[in-house]
Amino acid sequence: MQEFGDFANIDIEKLIKTADGQFAQVEELQKTMATLVGRAQDEDGLVTVEFATEGLKELELHPKAMRLSSGELAEKLKETIREASDDLQRQVSESMGEVFGEEDNPMNFVKDPEAALHQVRSAEAAYNRTFEDVMGELDRIRRRLDL
Repeated sequence: MQEFGDFANIDIEKLIKTADGQFAQVEELQKTMATLVGRAQDEDGLVTVEFATEGLKELELHPKAMRLSSGELAEKLKETIREASDDLQRQVSESMGEVFGEEDNPMNFVKDPEAALHQVRSAEAAYNRTFEDVMGELDRIRRRLDL
């Protein structure tokens, strides 16, 4: 009889309960994400922005904003939209941190793409080693069977 190591001692009910709990958390995260809105206002109170997952949601210009030059207004708009987007990203990161934990928060990869790339390279190396092991074993079997 073949040994299965720790796999033979897996508590299936606990595994299913854990998976169900994680699915419920992800479902709750999806609901939360749909309600998140990043907000920002420029320092003079001339431009107010709301930014959601679908993009720019609300843009309010105080009548005094129309006295600005087109270049000044454009800069205020760009900066305020960027701040609202950053606020939304912060909220998304906090929500994901609550569900996945800070260490496993997927938003960490947005902040540190090099870490994401490192994990991808590590996974690739593990895959390559496993593939080489399997192919070596298949080659040994082929030779034993004289194929």
